[in-house]
Amino acid sequence: MTSAAMRLLVAAALAASTGCAGGGGPATGAPPDRAAVSRPSADALAARIAGAVAASGAEVGVYYRSLAAGGDSVLVGADVRMHAASTMKVPVMIQLYRDADTGRLSMDGSLTVDTVFPSIVDGSPYALSRTSDSDDALYERAGEGVAVRELVERMITRSSNLATNLLIDEADASRVTATMRSLGADSIHVLRGVEDIPAFRAGLSNTTTARDLGVILGALASGRAASPPSSREMLAILERQEFREKIPAGVPAGTRVANKTGWITGIHHDAAVVFPEGAPPYVLVVLIRGFEEDEAAATALARRISEMAWTHHTTEAQS
Repeated sequence: MTSAAMRLLVAAALAASTGCAGGGGPATGAPPDRAAVSRPSADALAARIAGAVAASGAEVGVYYRSLAAGGDSVLVGADVRMHAASTMKVPVMIQLYRDADTGRLSMDGSLTVDTVFPSIVDGSPYALSRTSDSDDALYERAGEGVAVRELVERMITRSSNLATNLLIDEADASRVTATMRSLGADSIHVLRGVEDIPAFRAGLSNTTTARDLGVILGALASGRAASPPSSREMLAILERQEFREKIPAGVPAGTRVANKTGWITGIHHDAAVVFPEGAPPYVLVVLIRGFEEDEAAATALARRISEMAWTHHTTEAQS
């Protein structure tokens, strides 16, 4: 990328952050990142992030928001729509916990493990394979009943595709999307489970933006995504997520991070609530499209953006 193009991208990021820095506390109804209170430090963070993105050559969406009352926010490419990959598992989890709150389902109830599912395109069957799943242990239990609570744990902590497909049938994708709208995520679309190749070929995929995921995680952190006890339980599950090489790797060891990654070919995402000791929490979402053959470069970029956000946030907290 030319230096002139990089300057244009940085300028655009500054303009976007100026319109989206600041906002109210996490308990407000409307997404506080819609407010417009520019701060020089937020503009500087936006410029640093935009510079790193431009140098990478990838398409990146970043959403940062402090959850302190009056905390700032930075958006760089935050409304770029991308394949959601496994980040869509967070909305599914939220819907299930909301259903448990209302008595629609029991987290201790069980679902029978099946590895074959109907495509949303034409109902044709497709099967999940343990060789393409990050959690293969669940396949050993085909035909058995497994508690919803355990399936949610596997869906998040191990990013189990099989658990996801079992649970999304229970949650109903259309209800999941409607619930995300009610939380302020204006454009996320949860359409289907994973590995539905006929749907993928038909252009029917789960999609999101960094802003959408940021709003959802903000609602979760503030106890608005479901009941406060359920929200706390979901955050604890996210803290047990085993894939920690992106956002968690960019903060000091021992820092609490509740995150969910998502990856397919050319897609490398991470979305997190970070809890610095002695400072308010913040939300950081990094969505990356590119690096088709270089996962390490994508991981390094996400980690670098996490480092930038941490430095900015903890410096602001001390000022």
